[in-house]
Amino acid sequence: MTRFPSALFAASVLISTPALAKERVAEIDVPAVRLDQAIRILSRQSGVSIGFRDSSFAGIPVRAVHGRLTVAQALRRMLRDSRVRARLIAPDTYLIEPVPHRPQSASAAARKPEPRPAPQAPPPPPVEIVVTGSKRDVPLGAYPGGVQIIDGDRLSTADSTRGTSAIEARVASVVSTHLGPGRNKLFIRGIADSSFVGPTQATVGQYWGNSRITYAAPDPSLRLYDVRSIEVLEGPQGTLYGAGSLGGVVRVVPRSPDLDSYQSMAWGGVQAVQHGKPGVDGGAVVNLPLQDDRLAFRAVGFGAIEGGYIDDTGRGKNDVNRVKTFGGRAALRFEPGDGWTLDANALGQTIDGDDSQYSERGGNLSRSSSIAQPFRNDFWLVDLVARKQWDNLELTTSLGYARQYVFEQFDGVAFTRTGDLVVSASPSLPREDFVLTDSGEVILSPTAAAPTAGVTQSNHIHMFTAETRLARRGPDGTGWLAGVSLLHNEGTVNRDLEESMFGMALTGARNRVREATLYGEGTVEPIDRLTLTLGGRLTHSRLSGSSEDATQAVAFSADPQAAAARSETRVLPSAALAYRPDSRTTLFARYQQGFRPGGVAVRRDFIQRFKGDRVETYEAGGRYRNGTLELEASASLTDWRNIQADLIDGFGFPTTANVGDGRVLSFGVTSRWRPLPGLEIDAAVYLNDTKVTGRATLTPVTGSSGLDSSDASEALAQFTRLPNIADVTGRFGFAYSAPLSDRLDFRMDGYARYVGKSTLGIGPILGQLQGDYLDTGLEFRLVGERYGVSLALTNLLDSRGNRFALGSPFLVRDRNQITPLQPRTVRLGFEVAF
Repeated sequence: MTRFPSALFAASVLISTPALAKERVAEIDVPAVRLDQAIRILSRQSGVSIGFRDSSFAGIPVRAVHGRLTVAQALRRMLRDSRVRARLIAPDTYLIEPVPHRPQSASAAARKPEPRPAPQAPPPPPVEIVVTGSKRDVPLGAYPGGVQIIDGDRLSTADSTRGTSAIEARVASVVSTHLGPGRNKLFIRGIADSSFVGPTQATVGQYWGNSRITYAAPDPSLRLYDVRSIEVLEGPQGTLYGAGSLGGVVRVVPRSPDLDSYQSMAWGGVQAVQHGKPGVDGGAVVNLPLQDDRLAFRAVGFGAIEGGYIDDTGRGKNDVNRVKTFGGRAALRFEPGDGWTLDANALGQTIDGDDSQYSERGGNLSRSSSIAQPFRNDFWLVDLVARKQWDNLELTTSLGYARQYVFEQFDGVAFTRTGDLVVSASPSLPREDFVLTDSGEVILSPTAAAPTAGVTQSNHIHMFTAETRLARRGPDGTGWLAGVSLLHNEGTVNRDLEESMFGMALTGARNRVREATLYGEGTVEPIDRLTLTLGGRLTHSRLSGSSEDATQAVAFSADPQAAAARSETRVLPSAALAYRPDSRTTLFARYQQGFRPGGVAVRRDFIQRFKGDRVETYEAGGRYRNGTLELEASASLTDWRNIQADLIDGFGFPTTANVGDGRVLSFGVTSRWRPLPGLEIDAAVYLNDTKVTGRATLTPVTGSSGLDSSDASEALAQFTRLPNIADVTGRFGFAYSAPLSDRLDFRMDGYARYVGKSTLGIGPILGQLQGDYLDTGLEFRLVGERYGVSLALTNLLDSRGNRFALGSPFLVRDRNQITPLQPRTVRLGFEVAF
C-alpha cells in the first residue's frame, strides 16, 4: 500500500542521502509503448539508468504504468507477462535481461557455469524535466522559451490552501491584483491591461489539466491540493493556446487516479491572524483501484474559513472580511488496453467573502463604509479526455464545460429618481451631478443629496471547449503537432442599484464568442544540436453583444454598431531556434504572436464596442542545468496594439475600452542551486519597463480630486505606463530537508518576495502608485511514515504594503484606498495517511 506521507518521506531522504536512491518514490507516468521508449521515459522521470544489451528487446511492448512508485515497482508492473525482467546491478542502475528458465533440478542448476558479471551501465544522466504544456512533452533542455515548473510534491497543505497566491509566491514573473480571492486577475512578465475584471478576455490563459478554466472572468483561485505539477509558460502562447494567452499560460496538472494502489490521506490546520480572527482548514484525498490495471477513482474534498482582519469604523464592526471556501474534485481513469486512456473529471469550488478586504491608508487595517460589500465566486468544471498511444504518436481529444458565477457589491453611490430621470449625488462623482434622459443625453445640474446606495454586479459565464490534437515526439525535442479546437463562451453582466427605498436595474451587457481554430507546430534538427520550430494558428471568431435591463434604443445610442454581430479572422505565426552546445546548455530565440477578440461593454448606461488587440514578442535567452546549478535568463520586447483595458468611467462604473498602443521591455533571471545534500536555494528577479506609446482619446473628468480640465489633461499625459506591472519583482527562497531517523524526516522552507512600484491604471485618478512591499514566509515540517505536523508563518514582518489600490470604484476619487497584506499569520497543521 502506497501512502502519501511515506512518499514525501522517501523523496526527502533521497535528497539528503544519495545512497538510498534505490528506494526513491517518484510520480511515474509511462504509456503502453515499446520497451526502448518506455525505459527512456522512466529514466527521465526517475533519474535512474536503465539499459539492455540485446537490441531485439527494443520493440517488446510493455504495459502502461501510472502512480507514485519506486523504480523497481514500476519496472515490475511494466514488464509483467513479458519475456524480460529488470535486475538491479548497481545503485540507480537496472539491466533488462531475459527471464531465466527454471532449472530441471538442483543438481542440474549446480552444474551450470557461473554467469559472468554483467557490465555496469553508465552513470545515470540528470533527471530530464518535461514541459507538458508544450502539448507534445518537449524536454526542458530543448524548450525554446521561458518556463517555470513547480513540482506538486513541493507544495505543502499550507501552500495549497492559498490557491493562486502560492504560485505567485514561488514564481517571480507572475503577479496578481488583490481585490480578493475569486476576484483577481493574473499577469505574467509585464503584459497587463488593467486592475478591473470586465468583459475583456484575461491576458493569461489558465488551464486545469487539459481544460481551459477562464475566459472573460477573474481567476477562480482553485485550491492546489493533490496536484502533480504547475507550469508557467511565458507568453505570448498564441500558437498552442490562442486567444487570451498574451502574457502566457498557467497550467495546473492534478494527480490522476492510480490504477494499482489504494491511497488515502487527511489533513487539517488552525491559524491565528494577528490583529484578526482565527481560521481553520481541512480536507481529505482517497484513491481507489476499482479494477486492477484498468479502472481507478480519485477524489478530493476540502474546506477553509479564513478569519477577517479589516475593521469597518463606519458600521462599528471588526474583522469584517472573513472568507469561506469549500470544494472538491472527482476523477475516474479507465485504461481498456491497446494504448487507450480515458479520463473523466469534475471540479467544484465556492468562495464566499463577507466583505471586501481593502482599508484606507493610515487607517491601521480599517476603513469607513456605509454598507457591507460581500462577494462570491462559484466555479464548476467537467471534462472528458481520451488518449491513444502508438509508439511515438499520441492522439488526444478533450471536451470541457466550465461555469462561473461572480457576485460583487460596492459602496459609495447615491441615486434618486424623479419621474423618468435618474439623478446621481454620490460624493465620488463630479461636483456637477448628472441627469440621464430617456434619449441618453447627459445634462449636468446640481441636485439635492440622496440616500447612499450600493451597486451590485453579477457575472454569469458559460464556456464550452473541444480540442483534438495529434502529436509525434522525437528525440531532443523534435516532432510535430497538429490540432483543431472549438470554443463557445457567453458572459452576462447584470448591475443593480440597491438602497433602502427602492431597487433599480442598471444597464448590463451580454457577450458571446464562438471560435474555430486550426493550429500546428513542428520542430526539426537541420544541423547537429540546432532545432528549428515553426508554427501557426488560424482562428475565426464570431462575436455578438446585446444589452441587458435596458431598451436597445437607449443602450446602443452611443455606438449603434456595437449591437451588430461581426467576425474576426486571425493568423498567428511563430518561430523559434534552440541551440545546445552541450547537454547542459540551451540558447534560444523566439518570435510569437497573441491576440484577444473584441466585444461590447457598458459605459454609463450605454453599450459600446471595443476592438480586438494583438501582441508580437521577440525573445532571446539561455538555460543551464548541471544537476547542482540551474540558471535561466531571457529578455523580450513586446509590441501591443489596440490595448483592451477594463477601466472606470467618469461616474465610477467599470467599463472597457481600447486605450491605445504600448510596448513592454522585460528581462528576467531565475536560478536554483544545491550546494549541499538536502539544501536548495533559489533566486529570481524580473525587470519590466512599460509604456503606452499611442493613446486613444480619453476625456478627463473633473471632480473632488481638485483637478480642473487642463490639470487633468496634463496629469493624464504623465501616466504613460501600463498598470499593475511592477518595475521590479524578486524572490529569494530556500528548502532544506534531512532525515532525523529511519522513520522521521525534517523539512524547512522559506521565501522573501519583493514587489516593486506600479500604478492602478492609466490616467490622473487611477495613476496612483501601489506596490513596493516585501512578502515573507517560513514553514517547518516533520513527516513520518503515516503522520506529519507543520508550522507555517506568513508575513513575518507584519508588513502592510499596498497590493491593490482600490476597494470600491465609486470611492476611488475621494478615498486613499489600499489593499494591505494579510497580517502576520501562524498556521499549525497535521497530516495523516490511512
